[in-house]
Amino acid sequence: MFKKLTSIMVALCMTTALFGGALALNSTCQPGNEATFETLQEAIQNAPEIVKTYEGNDLDTMTKTAKVFGPHPALANYPEGTTFVYRSPDMFGGRAAARLNTNLIVYAEQHFASKDEAFAYLKSAGLIDIIDQAVGSIVLVTPIGDTFGSADIAPYYALQTAMCAQKASGVQADGSNLYYADAEYFGGYGYRYFIGVDGGATFFNNNIATTLDFVSRLAGVLLVGGDVDEVRTVATFVPVYLVNATDRTIEKYKAANAVNAQKGEKDLVTYYNQAQPLQQVVLRTEETVELAATISDAYYGLFLQAMRVPVVLQGMYTAGTPYSGYNFDEAPYSLCERNALINGVSKNGIHMIAHQGEDRFADIKTDAGEYLDTWYEYLPEEVLNNTAPAGSVPLILGNHGGGDDPRLYVDEMGLLALAGDERVAVVAADHQNIGDIRGKAFTALVEYMLKTYPALDPSRVYAVGYSMGGGATYSAGYSNPKLYAAIAPVAGTNIEPTDDEVKNFADCQLPIYLSTSDYDVRRLQAACSRINDNLANQIVRWSGFNGVAPVTFDFDTYPLSGFQGDEWTVETLNNEHLSYTWYLNNQDGVPMVALNYVKDLIHALYPEYAKTTWNYMKHFSRNQETGAIIYNPYVK
Repeated sequence: MFKKLTSIMVALCMTTALFGGALALNSTCQPGNEATFETLQEAIQNAPEIVKTYEGNDLDTMTKTAKVFGPHPALANYPEGTTFVYRSPDMFGGRAAARLNTNLIVYAEQHFASKDEAFAYLKSAGLIDIIDQAVGSIVLVTPIGDTFGSADIAPYYALQTAMCAQKASGVQADGSNLYYADAEYFGGYGYRYFIGVDGGATFFNNNIATTLDFVSRLAGVLLVGGDVDEVRTVATFVPVYLVNATDRTIEKYKAANAVNAQKGEKDLVTYYNQAQPLQQVVLRTEETVELAATISDAYYGLFLQAMRVPVVLQGMYTAGTPYSGYNFDEAPYSLCERNALINGVSKNGIHMIAHQGEDRFADIKTDAGEYLDTWYEYLPEEVLNNTAPAGSVPLILGNHGGGDDPRLYVDEMGLLALAGDERVAVVAADHQNIGDIRGKAFTALVEYMLKTYPALDPSRVYAVGYSMGGGATYSAGYSNPKLYAAIAPVAGTNIEPTDDEVKNFADCQLPIYLSTSDYDVRRLQAACSRINDNLANQIVRWSGFNGVAPVTFDFDTYPLSGFQGDEWTVETLNNEHLSYTWYLNNQDGVPMVALNYVKDLIHALYPEYAKTTWNYMKHFSRNQETGAIIYNPYVK
């Protein structure tokens, strides 16, 4: 049934440059693997040969030598014969692996005589069909002994460590780097869900839910049956679907999620927190549990609503010390809204259209012959079927960061959720290797979108990007400021305009929202708890572009921003991070330059960024006849 893996090479997912030719990025980050079902030990053995073929895994950029891959040391003593790994066809690899692969971790308190028997269990539970559609892995765990107990805690920690440690490495005895393959092979951290059945549910309640580092990395939990010890406490909120749970179990999860409201439908009761609706407890009681139907209800009804994003300092609140400090070894992960795509369509009617390996923009090339050939469109269905009036739907150009895939960027930046909530269109290009031509390529892409989809509004085109994508957003604005109504570089790399690009602003203004975070600043400028010099220079530059009075910085009086601003706000994002925003107005009182600073947030994608940037940009449009910026403070 499954292709046996020992050292099988899969199709290469890598960015290629053809010198002097017409081949551009042509990267999908989906190597096209067949489905596999292995013991965990087989997966550990097979992973290095497969993962080294993924995009970006061929060369150590520091040493300029071939990368060497091996298993994560956390799995060195993992108990054999207890755990199985199913990998769906066409899993994401390379830049896309960390966030776009779904992970279903299943704890079943029974033993299987063979792999065939274990696979039959997953198939009968409907899990194979679910993960094949979602794309990702199922990790099926059985007890070390007759039942789950204390001996199974350390293996859970080992699994978590290995699965979350994307792009992690260690140093071998000879001083060379060893890159760990397991996370890209069957792991991930964004779409991470747990299913516990009977004794597996009890084990979760008593050992996983009680540990902040464990439970706060899960975006959703299904527990069928089971119980919990009286002395146990659920460490933090987590979306949970409980079937035939004891009253004691229910009350502990209700307390952890701070529920204060409820709703019902048929046989379901949902308790939730009104301010943070993802903090919810779903209850179902069944005389006879039909596991496949129950799992389907939990997955499509609860799991797909939420994802987890690591945005705090590495090393915070880790469960143990043996393997602390690897990539994404931090807690809690932020619980965030997810607008999941199923077969390319979200529940609220956002359609993803993939363009991969096209030569439409091949006339705009780098010196190496690369051009923009891969982009992804996220369109409300009313744009596709032309039921939206002509020129009525805003368009956002979304620019990913270095080493990120455009699709994971759109999701983890919160743009996919924003598209569904606000009915805006998003286009995200793979600009990893097109460097100095980005601005011109983006102009061509936006013009193509406006021509192709009449419902899009040319007066409301915006650009937002993160990190390298923030730099790309600067480039978009410098190259053709009249095309955009506002831009928002977040944690953007510093990009200087050319003399010709400066001249573009002689008769044109472009509102800008500049965003940074506490630890993003410190990453770029050591021992600094204020905006860094690069960002300060951007404030000065864009104030000049936009007719705003020059800023005189005084960090003694204003420690974070260096200035008071004409207006300012302080709010809390997702009930976890303070966000400060200062506005600089022109002579007409229009906030043409905004500075945003988020406390205690590392250099990482964060879904709240889509909301904060949109709440600024949406107030601006551009008159298509005169080119003037129009400001509407009353836009909802």
